Amino acid sequence: MAERLFDKILVANRGEIACRVIASARAMGISTVAVCSDADRQARHVAMADEVVCLGGAAPSESYLRIDRIVAAAQATGAQAVHPGYGFLSENPDFVEALDAAGITFIGPSAQAIRAMGLKGAAKALMEEAGVPVVPGYHGDNQDPSHLAAEAGRIGYPVLLKAVAGGGGKGMRRVDRPEDFTSALAAAQAEAQGAFGNPAMLVEKLIRDPRHVEVQVFGDGIRAVHLYERDCSLQRRHQKVIEEAPAPDIPPETRAAMTKAACRAAEAIGYRGAGTVEFIADGSDGLRPDGFWFMEMNTRLQVEHPVTEAVTGLDLVEWQIRLAAGEGLPLQQDQIGLSGHAVEARLYAEDAAAGFLPATGRLERLSFPEGLRVDTGVREGDEISPHYDPMIAKLIAHGPTREIAFQRLLSGLRQVELADCTTNLGFLQALLADPQVRAGQLDTGLIERGAAQLCAPAGVSGADLAWAALIALGLAGPPAARRGFSLWSPLRHQVRLRAGDDEVLASVEIPAPECHVVALGEARHTLSWAGAWQIAGHYAPAWHLSGDRITLFDGAPRLVEILRPGAEAAEGPGGEIILAPMPGLLRRLSAAAGDRVAAGQPLAILEAMKMEHALSAPRDGVIAEILLPEGSQVEAGAALIRLESEEEATA
Repeated sequence: MAERLFDKILVANRGEIACRVIASARAMGISTVAVCSDADRQARHVAMADEVVCLGGAAPSESYLRIDRIVAAAQATGAQAVHPGYGFLSENPDFVEALDAAGITFIGPSAQAIRAMGLKGAAKALMEEAGVPVVPGYHGDNQDPSHLAAEAGRIGYPVLLKAVAGGGGKGMRRVDRPEDFTSALAAAQAEAQGAFGNPAMLVEKLIRDPRHVEVQVFGDGIRAVHLYERDCSLQRRHQKVIEEAPAPDIPPETRAAMTKAACRAAEAIGYRGAGTVEFIADGSDGLRPDGFWFMEMNTRLQVEHPVTEAVTGLDLVEWQIRLAAGEGLPLQQDQIGLSGHAVEARLYAEDAAAGFLPATGRLERLSFPEGLRVDTGVREGDEISPHYDPMIAKLIAHGPTREIAFQRLLSGLRQVELADCTTNLGFLQALLADPQVRAGQLDTGLIERGAAQLCAPAGVSGADLAWAALIALGLAGPPAARRGFSLWSPLRHQVRLRAGDDEVLASVEIPAPECHVVALGEARHTLSWAGAWQIAGHYAPAWHLSGDRITLFDGAPRLVEILRPGAEAAEGPGGEIILAPMPGLLRRLSAAAGDRVAAGQPLAILEAMKMEHALSAPRDGVIAEILLPEGSQVEAGAALIRLESEEEATA
């Protein structure tokens, strides 16, 4: 045991993980220092900490990625240790060495261990030496395109190109045919260079029916223990959406083989602290002891660590802090139990129907139900910034069985009230209710194959519109509060509403204060008061009104707009102007004025919320004008490129 734990730690991160670390430190009697950017001065993690140091500008490069400023903040506040969270500097060996030089403890592994696992090719060679199974592929230094193409042919198509220094799906391309290899390689290298400053690629055999299964490990520098596995196969754009522990339908012999391999991987590099060994498994015939391969090791805490905490009853952050303070592993392997099943959903500000495009906005309404664990870094009224990852919260359910855990999470998600920001809440509900998902028939391509159904916007029913009409007219409150309404106002009121592309005129009749009848064309809906408004035998859903926007809850959020007299629908640009779909950095333009372009041809790259988004030509035409230069910081809706037809260009 260490003589004493730290008195004060600095949390070098933001959002929900900073809040999560601060909560564990507080429970251990350790005071905390938060750091923040100018954009985060009023953030939840700042309010939770005992002290705060502002690092600078809103962009991560001016704040959360500034090693010198974070080290100076730790020194100035007397913090004895720094917890990096995940993302930002959590896997940066230079950061670890800077802290070591300043006499400050890094709550994580050594710089040497981070470097050993930081480059995928070198890490896989190391794992091969340690007897850990790796995916067939090429992980060498020869980056000549012809050599890589030859290696792809040797491995056998389909193959996967992956950035050596990558993560989060950046610099990754699937290649099914030899004739597509050259263009896919160029695209992957360009993305890797922009994201990581390193265009180097590795080539791997693409596993069919792949499942992403990872093992949580902790090491003391000599030996390692595991805290069982998680299944993270439900992904979109190579990023996890739903995670669960343990993996569904994993045979005991496969778990034994996989956890043993994970511990061997950690021990091979003398690992100390929390780490996750990620495997790709062939799920075509179930999870077999000989059907999984090492992908990478994340030398930090994972976003999905709460499901492991739920099934083991352990606080992983506390373990990290104790190990960093010099204590040994808190438990031996045979003391670590597994209880029930846990599942986590990542709630993002993003538009699932638009290809999971990140969104911004103010959380005018934000309410989570009781009965779920909610890890969040935001509060009602907070703004979702374009500078950072758009995660709003992680919601976690635990139960004695997988079915119960899933049902608890689905029920909880249906009770979330979130308004005035586009989110993936409806998508998450559809995914958790999907028959394949409920049956545990998972693979990493499930979401992409079912996107049309899973990402479809929630439909607005006639009952929804009838209820929205009462809200729009101020009739949604208790009737006793306005009994004189029908005496002094007309008995019929009208309001025009829009849901999606459909507009409707709602006519509300009030035969009695406790009964309203709403006519929508030929359809009539009766709402009656019985302590709360009811329609069609059900209570009317909760709602939020912001300006002329009504959000209805109880399941997937549904949006209804009030069309005031004299208001007209806004006319779009008709495909002539390419607009920025979100705030971000105009990273690259791939067309110039006068160029002829085809429908679907990439024209620009917009970088926002840690991802690159391609903007394509909506139709054939000619670039008439580039409206903003490369490097511009743009707002959502900014006009970027003007397109005209060939006839207009030659007129």
